[in-house]
Amino acid sequence: MMTRNEKIIIIVLLLIIMVFGMLIIQHTVFNSPSDNSQIRQTLANNSDDPGTVEVIRNIGNPNGERIAYVVGVHPLEHLTHETLVKLLPNRTDLKNCYDIYIINVTEGVGHYGDGLDNYENPGRQNGQNLAYKYVYPEILNGNYSMAIDVHSNIGAYPYKTFVFSPAKDGLGVDYAREVADNCPNIDDYAPDTTTSGPFLTEPLNNNGVPAFYFEEYSFAPQDVKDSHMMELIDAIDNLDI
Repeated sequence: MMTRNEKIIIIVLLLIIMVFGMLIIQHTVFNSPSDNSQIRQTLANNSDDPGTVEVIRNIGNPNGERIAYVVGVHPLEHLTHETLVKLLPNRTDLKNCYDIYIINVTEGVGHYGDGLDNYENPGRQNGQNLAYKYVYPEILNGNYSMAIDVHSNIGAYPYKTFVFSPAKDGLGVDYAREVADNCPNIDDYAPDTTTSGPFLTEPLNNNGVPAFYFEEYSFAPQDVKDSHMMELIDAIDNLDI
């Protein structure tokens, strides 16, 4: 039979275990990477369209500046799009609030090496049309401080990983240059032309929403894509908007 002192010791030990258990649970809940404020919505799912459009809203700090990312405009570049969608929603240290617009082209997607030049691929135009029809008005009227259109390239440019705005001047150009200045692996380089500009970034810049591109090398290893994307996310979050 236990003595009175032994019973007291056991009770104290049980209380200590319970307190430590509650602290562990509390730490797990408040440091979880999931954010219950994030929501995923379908913006367009019409059988007449060559694809669908979704948005993940409220990533990061809901009280910060609202910034839009867009992925899927050119469906062959999906690996870079998937990299952003994989990484950004799990960041718990962001000072701004982000929405990711996801264009899912379902018609004419094709593949690299199918005999069509990338610029002739019908899925490319389908994605651009979806961007203009659904994403552009959402961003234009959504009180956004900035928009970033995420793409990738097959290495035909002098630089493989870079940012640029199709505008001649303005905040879109300034923000892109500042991002490049703060990213050791992302350059500031503007190609002569861009097919998707008239469908998203150009009208946004022309109507008061600074917008620019991020271009990644399509065939970069996934760990390199991850590293570059984290650089981009950090640089954008640290901009003085």
